[in-house]
Amino acid sequence: METYVYIDGFNLYYGVIKETPYKWLNIRLLCQNYFKKYHILKLKYFTAIISSRPNNPNKPNRQQIYLRALKTIPNLEIILGHFMEHPVWMPLVSSL
Repeated sequence: METYVYIDGFNLYYGVIKETPYKWLNIRLLCQNYFKKYHILKLKYFTAIISSRPNNPNKPNRQQIYLRALKTIPNLEIILGHFMEHPVWMPLVSSL
């Protein structure tokens, strides 16, 4: 079966990778091993550019190096969004 794989970069990093030695995870190989019965046509990696922190000023540089490495993976597309660090309030809409 042909498929696209959508990856939330922040959830992948903070939920799975951060506290492990596997910072340079090969996403394509991971997906091929996990979805063995599927032919992966495209990988879509969603993330946002991070900013430096006083306690970790090199964080954006490391992210850029990782994103450059991801760009070498065939059929992987990086989709940049915006990361919001504060709560956003939206009006509640009741259903009819």
